[in-house]
Amino acid sequence: MTSTVRVATKEYNGEASELAPALPPDEVHVWHWEPVCPPPDLDHLLNILAEDERQRAQRFHFAQHREAFIINRARMRILLASYLDQPAEELVFAYSPHGKPSLPDAGSFRFNLSHTEGRAALAVVQGREIGIDVERVRPQADARRIAERFFSVQERQALQEFSGQALDQAFFRCWTRKEAYIKAKGEGLSLPLHQFDVSLAEDEPAMVLGTRPDPGEARRWLLYDLALDPRCTAALAVAASPAS
Repeated sequence: MTSTVRVATKEYNGEASELAPALPPDEVHVWHWEPVCPPPDLDHLLNILAEDERQRAQRFHFAQHREAFIINRARMRILLASYLDQPAEELVFAYSPHGKPSLPDAGSFRFNLSHTEGRAALAVVQGREIGIDVERVRPQADARRIAERFFSVQERQALQEFSGQALDQAFFRCWTRKEAYIKAKGEGLSLPLHQFDVSLAEDEPAMVLGTRPDPGEARRWLLYDLALDPRCTAALAVAASPAS
């Protein structure tokens, strides 16, 4: 079993010359960007989207949310198309029962997208399930109450060691690691968040510490912290070995 993968991160500024990189086995590429662009570019990005995506964009009440959706979906299409050597506007997505997108005609190619205020991130890999989560770190007055509802007993106990700004940081480290894991699993919130434990101490490597009811599940996944934006925390979960 492969115990590590190489994670390469790169900020994407919309330049086509950055695209079409090779994606070796046992390597994950993480592209990230700030979801802003001039109005003429926004019109171009809107034209890349499929009709259902344009309809989703129009349902946003606030213009900044609508524009961020258009930018994120279009850039995801552009980046994925560069790996697959296809026109971005011709990609056809399928969705799992829990909403995880895939490209049915792309073989073993896997990807996952996450976004928060001021930052979006796309992870791509060959032959492994993958999940990514990025969150803007902000004061979280009800962090302990949310933890009581969603975190495991072990995680709640670990969170007691923190206060103030350190508590906010620890809360979001835990949250992004858990979200990345359930996104990689593709089961959404049908997988109860309290049924597995992740590390959250600042000096502790990101990892899945325990899983229930199958304790062996923890060994099947790798977790990585990602330094994408000083305002955010981000985590990546990827299968420890390729799919057979």
